[in-house]
Amino acid sequence: QGALLFAETQMARYAKHFNIAVCPCVSPWGYECVQRWNAKALDPNRCFVVDSDCEECAAVMALVAALNVRQWTMHIDLHETTDSDVSEFRPAKASRDGLPLEDGSIPDGFFLMGDIDAPQPEWHRAVIDSVRQVTHIAQPDSNNQLVELDVAQEGVVMSSRVGKGKGVTNATYATTSEVYPDSKATPVTDEQCNRAQVAAVLGGLNFIIANDKAGGED
Repeated sequence: QGALLFAETQMARYAKHFNIAVCPCVSPWGYECVQRWNAKALDPNRCFVVDSDCEECAAVMALVAALNVRQWTMHIDLHETTDSDVSEFRPAKASRDGLPLEDGSIPDGFFLMGDIDAPQPEWHRAVIDSVRQVTHIAQPDSNNQLVELDVAQEGVVMSSRVGKGKGVTNATYATTSEVYPDSKATPVTDEQCNRAQVAAVLGGLNFIIANDKAGGED
């Protein structure tokens, strides 16, 4: 919904600066069923690889390849994590794989997962500053971590882009956004979650425009 809201309300304003491609819903079955994986019990979040068995990921990768863009400028993989990730997906995955269920919680608030090989801290800061105007930013746990990853800067952790949605392109600025609609401490509405995703995209684009860093084709 956040991607569609951006396309409907903001994308035309940025057409003079960028060529923009939007994949509004990579995993339709997961969206309809509020599940992280697809109907074949594959997690699209980890299946963006060559010859992927996940048809959703294979379709997105084929689309990106068909666009024939030499160098992408920015890529944000918009995510929304609900409580079902802890109550349903993780227990089911552990049972399927014959592994013990590990303790874990969902960070309360918005955060980003950047590319560990291309951190882009100033760009990430601009995205976080844009989003904080709409919703709260997730605070680290007692180990200064979010999702068991060390916090690199406010609201930002780093991970490899390999196999992830943020790695589908070779974008100079790439990240995954995570919004949490089930917050108990600071309740948010669906509209806020969608506007937070739009704010993330706008924060990233505005930074690139302001700093004249649109070195790619899209």
